[in-house]
Amino acid sequence: MHEPHDPSARRRLLLQAGASLLPAGLTGAGRAANAQGSSTAGWPARPVRLVVNGAGGGSTDVSARILGEALGNALGKPFVVDIKAGGSGTIGAMEVLKSPPDGHTFLMSIGAVMTEVPHSVKMPFDPLKDFRAVAELWHGPLLLIGNNQVPAKTFPELLAWIKAQPKGVSIANYSAGTASHLMGVVLAREAGIELNHVSYRGAPPATTDLIAGQLPLMFTGLSVSYAQLKAGAVRPYAVAASKRSELLPDVPTFAELGYPKVEGGSWMALWTQPQVPTAIQERLRQEIDKALARPDVVERFRNMGTLPGRGANADGLARAIAREYEQTGALLRSIGYKPE
Repeated sequence: MHEPHDPSARRRLLLQAGASLLPAGLTGAGRAANAQGSSTAGWPARPVRLVVNGAGGGSTDVSARILGEALGNALGKPFVVDIKAGGSGTIGAMEVLKSPPDGHTFLMSIGAVMTEVPHSVKMPFDPLKDFRAVAELWHGPLLLIGNNQVPAKTFPELLAWIKAQPKGVSIANYSAGTASHLMGVVLAREAGIELNHVSYRGAPPATTDLIAGQLPLMFTGLSVSYAQLKAGAVRPYAVAASKRSELLPDVPTFAELGYPKVEGGSWMALWTQPQVPTAIQERLRQEIDKALARPDVVERFRNMGTLPGRGANADGLARAIAREYEQTGALLRSIGYKPE
């Protein structure tokens, strides 16, 4: 995945490591399990599954393999990637919820599945109660890109070109109701331009149509478009972040261009059931932090167009996720969004 009434705050949320917060979905039995889980002795007792709710070969899958290799070496048991894609991320999520909460099955998912998609798709679970984020793995900004047929080379030129079109221009998003869609809504509102939204089922088909010239523009994650940007297949216009990305230092931010409300990003996390013993969750988070500090892991994530997670603790993440969920819903309501 990863705005609403205050877009400039959204991506900073994951930096907050606030006061202790008990996840709402932690039942009495879950609290007892955590109280008893004061030690990680004997864990992991067998291979650990990393359930991927994205497509094979995509950023979620690649992230799981990078992390799984590092964790397996550190903890002495294989971390096995198990792809369960489909259903807007729900198939993989339900696979984890059906597994025993003993610390041997975790979910690898972009944040949007928990904070954006539930506003458009009826989920068979409560993303704020039934899951707990162990650690943020990586983050990256959204950015506005165009195909090479667009005559404008800079964002000011792009605005002038859009305003010259009698009916505006089309802009792709990888799913209605996600940040990819919402950033286009915010930009159109702030810049006074007409953008005609075209929703896809995922970033790959949208990117393919963009490059082929089927439509000119798209808000997308840097993790999705980085390879095409490096190859010169698409053109970046602006980054939806408070400061320039160190991966695209020559590309201005929307804030620099006078549109500070156009800010949003995507992020990846490892998730678990709240009932998994706290000691296991904390041990895993510590090992993830160690892995994300390794130069080889950092380089592999950077090659994906992402930056390693920023080390917010589980309580800080829980607060950030809940606020992002509420903010997304508020913005969708403000534009009268109705899921199809």
